[in-house]
Amino acid sequence: MERTSRTLLLFLLCLHSPAFAVASVINDNADSIIARFQEYLRINTAQPSPDYATSTRFILAQSASIGLEAETLEFAAGKPLVLLSWPGRLPSLPSLLLNSHTDVVSAEPHKWRYPPFSASTDSAGKIFARGSQDMKCVGLQYLEAIRGLKAKGFSPDRTIHVSFVPDEEIGGHDGAEAFAKSEKFRGLNVGVVLDEGLASPSEDYRVFYAERSPWWMVIKARGAPGHGARMYDGSAMENLAKSLEVIRRFRASQFDLVKSGRKAEGEVVSVNMVFFNAGTPSSTARTARLGPTGGWVYHVSFGFVMNVQPSEAEAGFDIRVPPNADPEALERRIAEEWAPSSRNLTFEVFELIDCEEQNVSDIFYSRFRIGLSTTMSTW
Repeated sequence: MERTSRTLLLFLLCLHSPAFAVASVINDNADSIIARFQEYLRINTAQPSPDYATSTRFILAQSASIGLEAETLEFAAGKPLVLLSWPGRLPSLPSLLLNSHTDVVSAEPHKWRYPPFSASTDSAGKIFARGSQDMKCVGLQYLEAIRGLKAKGFSPDRTIHVSFVPDEEIGGHDGAEAFAKSEKFRGLNVGVVLDEGLASPSEDYRVFYAERSPWWMVIKARGAPGHGARMYDGSAMENLAKSLEVIRRFRASQFDLVKSGRKAEGEVVSVNMVFFNAGTPSSTARTARLGPTGGWVYHVSFGFVMNVQPSEAEAGFDIRVPPNADPEALERRIAEEWAPSSRNLTFEVFELIDCEEQNVSDIFYSRFRIGLSTTMSTW
């Protein structure tokens, strides 16, 4: 067991420590590694229209050059999942699955120093690209570590699988979730799965485990429409604005606990507004502003009708609930304070996922800590 743990952890450290991987394991020049990474980054896999076809061809080509087994799975049309395998010497042992996702969030090119899918490099060697951290870097680190280990003649005891899944940035239902529920996944005999964490600017790497439950909430407000010049109670915007202030105060109270050091970020309920939708769209909204020398300057712009108070407004929130929180109390808070029906508000909560509380006595953490300590002492 000790040898197995040490071998596994040596491999994991190769994957997550660029300095160790490049200096001691990867038998390839850095320019080639960076070039492959940039090629992957230049594939526009941004939601809502990711170019999965091109990313799949790229991953399969890398797999072939390394000498891995490969297959493409589709649990939903147009959303390929690429599964690579490196057979171990003892295939009866539980396998290791290294997971990453191919899709990335959308980008606003005009706000970038370089085009988001150019993978441009500045004078300091920094690469600018959407997905460079979340999480194409991890997927390529897996492959480059395996490439280097195979070049050194290393053969793992356990079979190692590498999955490149679609759909993660929009919930993962047609990618990782469907895969985890499939007969194919059950047949892999997976013992440990590694996914993503945070990038590190140093040689220190933090270990993460999923613990907080994500709640995605949408609050919708309704009210009487009216002319923009009128003042009256109970408009949709007013009803929603009151809720936003209540939620802001709750968020501040939770954040204060983190700022003061009384609680860690993973121990509080985090609430962040992620979208706001209201107004009456118009392609010829007339607007005006006071000119520098006096007088009104008029111009026509695309946007919203400026003299109409809308009858509906909505806002979306990403809520993360730690296992030590009372979910029923939070649900009551939402219904009674954040979105009370008395103010013509309704709400929906999506993505309710229960995560068990974990601590230092967890068997998986315990084995990881012991194995890491043993491995580090041999260097």
